[in-house]
Amino acid sequence: MDTRRLILVLIFTFSSFMLWENWQKYNQPKPAADAVASAPVAGGAPTPSAALQAKAAPGTPPVTTAASNAETFTITTDLLKATISAQGGDLVNLELLNYTDHDDSKKTFVLFDAKHQYMAQSGLIGEGLPTHRTMFKRVAGATALAEGTDELKVRLESADQNGIKVAKTLTFKRGSYLIDVAWEVANTGDKAIAPHAYYQLQRDDAAPAGESAMVSTFTGPAVYTDADKYQKVDFSSIADNKAKFAKTADNGWLAVVQHYFVSAWVPKDKVQREFYMRKVEGSNLYQAGVIVPVAEIAPGTKGETSISLYAGPQLQTNLKQVAPGLDLVVDYGWLTVVAAPIFWALEAIHKLVGN
Repeated sequence: MDTRRLILVLIFTFSSFMLWENWQKYNQPKPAADAVASAPVAGGAPTPSAALQAKAAPGTPPVTTAASNAETFTITTDLLKATISAQGGDLVNLELLNYTDHDDSKKTFVLFDAKHQYMAQSGLIGEGLPTHRTMFKRVAGATALAEGTDELKVRLESADQNGIKVAKTLTFKRGSYLIDVAWEVANTGDKAIAPHAYYQLQRDDAAPAGESAMVSTFTGPAVYTDADKYQKVDFSSIADNKAKFAKTADNGWLAVVQHYFVSAWVPKDKVQREFYMRKVEGSNLYQAGVIVPVAEIAPGTKGETSISLYAGPQLQTNLKQVAPGLDLVVDYGWLTVVAAPIFWALEAIHKLVGN
């Protein structure tokens, strides 16, 4: 009996090693592009790359170092309870209604929150255009997803400035952790404009609740592109201006990862984009974002651009449907050597036998 057990242990160990080796090869990222995160900043930001500058993008996204005291309002869907600030139309608080708090099971889990100053921000780059610091006015509308409807739209508008009127619309969908964020720019002036839109995630470098020496997983920004695959970036390397990640591409996404949950900006495919990461000087806050161009808007016309924000649990099946490679954010911590190949094997078996 002991001999049989030993043989079984050896077979399992060898199988696990082979599965691990194959899993590693399957997910092995290619060498990252030689792009380095920006140095700590107080009021500036990464300048759009040459590829994006060719589309005439003046200025850069500003930095916010503290939570705003602007008016907020809350909307509710079947999965989310989201608090939106009038300043920038930022998502400043996000409760996941189907998940409970780590320390108090009677409370729902909060992903975006004031404690970590974790929020999703966006704005436009261009003279006179609104940023995530600009005050918006919400257009009257529903605050809860109505029975029998599949989506809820929240529209905010900024004051006209220099012949330009801008609106920001957030669309929440039933049964989904995806939020569409769209900008609409009406040019009523006499000159053509070619703005850029930026979308960023802000968070401090503190580990989420539940982390310990025994259960410790990656917390921080990550970038994925077809060429360079999945690239995790430590907060410390951003602070030291030593972080390397793919900086430009016409595909891929940017995320902030933590145990069990993730938030990710996913631009449309084949749209040129630039990724950036920075430490907010004088604080423990970090911002990771993506900049995308908006097609030139002639006088008397409108321009639009949109992007998807995923903010929710690390459910691999769902993540695969959102964007290629997004399922790679699932982090098994120090148990990866055992858990990852087992999961890979179980998934492969399920595809073959449906069980």
